[in-house]
Amino acid sequence: MSIRKMFFMLGILICSACSSDLFITHNGNYPTQEDIAKVHSGQTKEQVMDILGSPSLETGLSQNHWIYMSSTTKRVAFMNPTVLDRNILAITFKEGKVSKIETRTLADGNNISVDEDTTKLTERDDGFFRKYFGGAGVYNPLGGTSSGRGI
Repeated sequence: MSIRKMFFMLGILICSACSSDLFITHNGNYPTQEDIAKVHSGQTKEQVMDILGSPSLETGLSQNHWIYMSSTTKRVAFMNPTVLDRNILAITFKEGKVSKIETRTLADGNNISVDEDTTKLTERDDGFFRKYFGGAGVYNPLGGTSSGRGI
């Protein structure tokens, strides 16, 4: 086999390894529009559960906010995924009955920028020896943890 053929075969092998594999992924349990239309104000949690099933997420301390959501993403080979579609249904209960129904889509979302500011920690800065050798010689026969300070 000539050197040209070997480089040609190697080139084909490298190109096939970087193929444009396309993955479409759907996540979530967003209900159908027909089922959403069956939910109205005044229904109980049990009635909503019978119609829509279990929510994707329950929020709030009293779990009076139910969220049903789904998203569709596209990923090509090793590139970052792209969100194609997102749907959110938020149901708020007051005194055990539906009080508010809201729907949101990908178009309703906002891009949030990451703040690069940092917050200084208030704990003291231990020196090199205390940091790395501060626990040397500390013995705790009952198990547990000990920071090695003040003992």
